[in-house]
Amino acid sequence: MKKLMIMGAGTYQVPLIRTAKEMGIHTIAVSIPGNYPGFAYADEVLHINTVDSEAVLKAAREKAIDGICTAGTDVAVMTIGRVNDALGLSGISFESAKLACDKVLMKQCYEENGVRTAKYRRIYFNEDVREKIEGLEYPLIVKIVDSSGSRGITRVDKPEDLSGAIRDAQAFTRKDYYIVEEFITGREFGAQAFVMDGEVQFILPHGDYIFHGSTGVPAGHFAPYELSGDQLADCVEMTRKALHAMKLNNCACNCDFIMRDGKTYVLEIGGRSGATCLAELVSIYYGYDYYRKIIEVALGRKPDFPTSKHVPNASKLLMSDRDGEIIAIANRNPKNSPNIYEVVFDYTVGDQVKKFHVGPNRIGHVITKGRTLAEAAGALDRALENITIEVV
Repeated sequence: MKKLMIMGAGTYQVPLIRTAKEMGIHTIAVSIPGNYPGFAYADEVLHINTVDSEAVLKAAREKAIDGICTAGTDVAVMTIGRVNDALGLSGISFESAKLACDKVLMKQCYEENGVRTAKYRRIYFNEDVREKIEGLEYPLIVKIVDSSGSRGITRVDKPEDLSGAIRDAQAFTRKDYYIVEEFITGREFGAQAFVMDGEVQFILPHGDYIFHGSTGVPAGHFAPYELSGDQLADCVEMTRKALHAMKLNNCACNCDFIMRDGKTYVLEIGGRSGATCLAELVSIYYGYDYYRKIIEVALGRKPDFPTSKHVPNASKLLMSDRDGEIIAIANRNPKNSPNIYEVVFDYTVGDQVKKFHVGPNRIGHVITKGRTLAEAAGALDRALENITIEVV
């Protein structure tokens, strides 16, 4: 029986664990202790911090694993690259993982390889930020360089807001520096992609439903995303150029873009599948289990990635507008609705939840599909209207 090490046991790793078990694979979930739902599904649980690459590598050798992967989080990607290189496994390399997990290195890579991106500065926390950002135009984005999920990221419209944004960044990072880049005004969107044996298997642009807090946070997605022929060609060209520059291979890729004046600017690309129902978006749109493909490649197999089937779909997170306790959950949607793909609740009555600021504050999600995007989006709106979550 093949052994697969899955990094993390949270909401976005549960489908990986469940799918691997359905495939007859022995699953080993790696995570710090906590109330993580993936523990209940895995065959084995190792309480190791996923950023401790030496401890994970030691365990991977002892367990004689055949593959290692994750979904929906950047936290463990460096460790995955380290293990892949050390054990000769299929997946992202450590070199590529370093680029994917440090926004400064990523930006430098883009500049050196002609990838269109926002102007930026790397700044250490003990440096004079005002001096360092001379030449950049407001609004700006202050970002930590080593995390996903919109944590430690703040839009800054005027100089007097810089200090608060920097304090927020410092609270979330393990690095002694951060990045400030120009905020490009335009349409935010993204893409999911996969690279296998050095060849891009697909690039699927998708639209984003944005929650506007201190910065825009993706709270859902939809496909297809409407682009003109020239816009799509430019998006594909920039995506391919960025993937090649980062030397991403045998892994899923999560891409964040801004379109301005018909041109795609690459904000960042992660070396793993996207969160917020993006793996499900790929599965529905192309008509196959994307989690299965991710697992197969991690195990060194060479699956096909057919792209002929296109099923429109849309998703949104369930969230709370306050911190508190769930006192009631009601789902009045009819069972077996042809347009509802999935309704998931992460919590139940009596659980404590947080006001939504970033993706991990989610309470659950709803995914719908349709013959057209308008039908899928309409079904999503109706499904959300039929869900009530009371928090006090």
